Amino acid sequence: MKKITLLFLMAITTVTVIGQKDSTLKKKDYKKDVLLETSMGDMVVRLSDSTPLHRDNFLKLVKMGYYDGILFHRVINHFMIQAGDPESKNAEYGKMLGNGGPAYTIPAEFKPELFHKKGVIAAARDNNPQKASSGSQFYIVQGKVFTDEDLDKVEITRLGGRKIPADQREVYKTLGGTPHLDQNYTVFGELVSGFDVLDKIAAVPTNKTTAPDRPETDVKIISASLIKRAKEKKKKHKD
Repeated sequence: MKKITLLFLMAITTVTVIGQKDSTLKKKDYKKDVLLETSMGDMVVRLSDSTPLHRDNFLKLVKMGYYDGILFHRVINHFMIQAGDPESKNAEYGKMLGNGGPAYTIPAEFKPELFHKKGVIAAARDNNPQKASSGSQFYIVQGKVFTDEDLDKVEITRLGGRKIPADQREVYKTLGGTPHLDQNYTVFGELVSGFDVLDKIAAVPTNKTTAPDRPETDVKIISASLIKRAKEKKKKHKD
């Protein structure tokens, strides 16, 4: 992932959110999904309770309206779409983006069961030893479909020999994703709808000179808001 140079990072004491409940969040907020209304359609994100620090931070920023008007400033087809830089609001054409964000990071929350399949939302970060996440920047994985041979190579060249679990291999071979990022960037949720929008955004033409990977035509998060979760349909059992 591209480096995210956060202001004051390493220059001052890092402010974290370890173990602190945010007063802006209510109990009912944890049972809601996040609606991302973009200029190319809507996506709905469900956050993971296995990553409470990232979950709470994202919920807080959504309630603050932090993401309203922010651009997807970095888009790479068959890889991911990235947003969350507040400096992207009203940024002039051709401006390089990706360095903005709050003056804090979030401790990594790596979970073996949360992996980089297509549609997950994960936290961007700069190159730091703790692999702490940006306070606001995130990406949604598009990725690609892999073969067993491809995954064998990823294990050797990108994962230091760590084996990809069999069930996750099957997902990478069918749905797709970006396995080389596993246990390196914190995955904290996934799309429950809007995969077509993800694909449309990932396919837009991007700048190749002054602002590499920034869409030629701005793709904007018009609004991010909390919405009631749709009830899952119960499966009918045959007698």
